[in-house]
Amino acid sequence: MQNKDSWRPSKFVYKNGKLIGSRNRAELGVSSRLIADIIAHFYDQYLKRYARGRLLDLGCGKVPFYAAYQGSVTDIFCVDWANSLHKNQHLDLELDLTGNFPFADNEFDTIILSDVLEHIAVRAHIWKEMARVLSKDGKLLMNVPFLLAEEPYDYYRYTEHALRRFVDISGMRLIQLSSIGGAPEIMADMFAKTIVRLPKLRERRSAFRSMVRMEIHQVRLRETGI
Repeated sequence: MQNKDSWRPSKFVYKNGKLIGSRNRAELGVSSRLIADIIAHFYDQYLKRYARGRLLDLGCGKVPFYAAYQGSVTDIFCVDWANSLHKNQHLDLELDLTGNFPFADNEFDTIILSDVLEHIAVRAHIWKEMARVLSKDGKLLMNVPFLLAEEPYDYYRYTEHALRRFVDISGMRLIQLSSIGGAPEIMADMFAKTIVRLPKLRERRSAFRSMVRMEIHQVRLRETGI
């Protein structure tokens, strides 16, 4: 990880000893806080339990989990692709995550893949590469979204069965697979995102109505011969 001393919290922050979603709107929208808090709790819990040795942060963005794992690992390697929306000075390598990884077999003890898999158009290969570079007793910690993700590179949503299948075909062993949040959390997340989008929807509808009025007016002008 480059320029560790200049790292600052972004999407996730510690407050009163707990990792939560940032309350800085520039880093995390208000409508995303509920799910972000749940994801933060997951990583805070399991990074403390499993993170060790050399850690590979795939699709690292602004390295939002650095504060959660820095005290548990010996080395951090940050990777992201060139078209990432979160360019930063901490990147060790720009890499096409659908291709071969330039790492040796068994090179890393921990891999993080957070909100990344849905952006991978060719999926099977990244699983094989993660399995290859992960050490014998290494751990992969990952999450995928249920609903919205960053566009335009947003391709898939995954069921529990699909994730289990990818683990099986990669040769890895599944330790735990959990749904983060239930129906109330999902409904609350959808409601919050819909409310936030309402002003934009109103603007689009208003613009559309104005265009329709202009078109109707033009048609009437043509009909009257003006």
